[in-house]
Amino acid sequence: MGELTVASGLFLLVAAFFAGFVDSIAGGGGLIQLPALLIGLPKTETVTVLGTNKLASVFGTTTAAALYRRQIKPEPKMLVAMALPAFIGSAIGASLASRIPTSSMRPIVLILLIIVAVYTWLKPDLGKIELLRHHSNRRVQIAIVAGLVIGFYDGIFGPGTGSFLMLVLVASLGYAFITASAIAKVVNVSTNLGAIIIFGIHSAILWQIGVILAVANITGSVVGSRLAIRGGSVLVRKVFLIVTIALIIKVGIDTFQSF
Repeated sequence: MGELTVASGLFLLVAAFFAGFVDSIAGGGGLIQLPALLIGLPKTETVTVLGTNKLASVFGTTTAAALYRRQIKPEPKMLVAMALPAFIGSAIGASLASRIPTSSMRPIVLILLIIVAVYTWLKPDLGKIELLRHHSNRRVQIAIVAGLVIGFYDGIFGPGTGSFLMLVLVASLGYAFITASAIAKVVNVSTNLGAIIIFGIHSAILWQIGVILAVANITGSVVGSRLAIRGGSVLVRKVFLIVTIALIIKVGIDTFQSF
């Protein structure tokens, strides 16, 4: 805690609140919270910042998942099929986070995010209603593969995880945006837990800061989840597009600055 001033502490609390708010609606909270931590903790190793970010996020994401669960009840089979591989993938990714240079991933992520944004923009009716595709077993198979791959990505890098989860759930599996958001929250809890275990084992978490920021993250998640449930798929789609475009800008700037 010695590195934190009062001003930087307040800055991080505000960032954590808005991160929880945005993340609870359509994902993308890391777009706010992770850069804020990098700014607020300039002397801290990046891997420790990543671990602290995951710790703060998991509380907000769990809160959002619980609130969604009261109103929206996706099939448990789908939740397990996607969340368990995501947990495993995230743990593997987090274990490699300090060994593999992630800068090389940015151009690929940038292209994928642009595809996600354009595809969603060109299909205004996408995700408005639930129209499930494939038979049940096929949906489970897709969920397992997607959970493992996206979980690994979240553990090793992270930006855009929510966007990729939502695209798979809406475009590939046929869920409405509001249901997809509810499923994505459970999967995000799994990826956060998988990463936290690995970061914790390697002492790469600032526990006190993470827990304090978690309170603000939870508060933002409560406000955002209630708003999303009232606004339904139309609101979630709009926020999803805004967050994805913001991610494109952020990853694009980072990509060109690294050249």
